[in-house]
Amino acid sequence: MNTVSEQDAELTAICRLRWQCRRGMLELDYLLRGFLEQGYAELNPTQRQTFVQLLAASDVQLSDWLLARAVPPEPQVREVVAQIIAAAQRQ
Repeated sequence: MNTVSEQDAELTAICRLRWQCRRGMLELDYLLRGFLEQGYAELNPTQRQTFVQLLAASDVQLSDWLLARAVPPEPQVREVVAQIIAAAQRQ
């Protein structure tokens, strides 16, 4: 069972991620924020860390990956990108 401080910490982390999902490209905003709201909770801790690292990529790099114009070189990034794309297709 989560304590109140753990719940507050988790809420703070989600708010921080929501802000980081705001990008210079509207398409990325929709994909990333939609995934945060509908798919992020399903990720394991390693995948969550990869998602956070993914948000450090440039908008150009993210758009290439999420719009399937390029493939991320790291397998763990490819896995999270695939999950983001799958979540967008379910919406």
